[in-house]
Amino acid sequence: MLSKRQFIHQCAGCAAGLFTTSLLAREGVEVGKTSAFANLVPAAQIEASASQQYAQMLKQAREKNALAPDDHPEVIRLRAIAQKLIPQSNEWNPRARDWKWEINLIGSAQINAFCMPGGKIAFYHGILDKLQLNDNEVAMVMGHEIAHALREHARERMGKSEATNVIASIGSALASAFFKVDQNLTDAVAKQGANLLTLKFSREDETEADLVGMELAARAGYDPRSGVTLWQKMSAANKGAPPQWLSTHPSGSSRIKEIEANLNKVMPLYEKSTQAKP
Repeated sequence: MLSKRQFIHQCAGCAAGLFTTSLLAREGVEVGKTSAFANLVPAAQIEASASQQYAQMLKQAREKNALAPDDHPEVIRLRAIAQKLIPQSNEWNPRARDWKWEINLIGSAQINAFCMPGGKIAFYHGILDKLQLNDNEVAMVMGHEIAHALREHARERMGKSEATNVIASIGSALASAFFKVDQNLTDAVAKQGANLLTLKFSREDETEADLVGMELAARAGYDPRSGVTLWQKMSAANKGAPPQWLSTHPSGSSRIKEIEANLNKVMPLYEKSTQAKP
């Protein structure tokens, strides 16, 4: 039988071991919890709406002969990269296990790509052609867009809009009642304020998506250092863009600094994934 001192010592050792394990359990970037605003809107509702809008977009692209066929070399490349990234998604959002993932290429010169809630991905030909992206850089773009869906940024924005509209309506009603001001005027002013409040969150969403996307790519075997070359290309292609404080998106130089500051957290994941390959 253990003495009281031995028992306490053993329990302390177990606790220390559990604490150490919890610290080591999560490798990769740190971005905090999903915003509580997302809970104001049902995820299933947004995903269903996204699926409908995505299908409509594909229909319109097909009618304009702008939807790349399944055997297009770039479609094959995009889907191959997606197949490596998607399995890395489940840790970030348990709903992703049941998403009906799709990826398509749209024949447009726009430098753009997106992933809608529910895993509906689209790349525009312009981002591949104008930036001449290699596979690592494509994985960084795709990881970034997937991260927006996993972290439910669209759902969060909709939740914030719901909340701020309620606050705006209450505030304008009070102003109208107490100060005898036209409620239509106070509604407009209140909603402008609400829009300004969301600017910061949009920038944070972009930074968060950069980091989570970088981790997804690293775990899938794509070099996260390509995030630097990607944003160098993106910055060169967007000369004359407004400075960071006038945009909802961080500037290219800011994104590069953030990526470089977090490379040490994801490079071990990349190295581990490449070592695991036969």
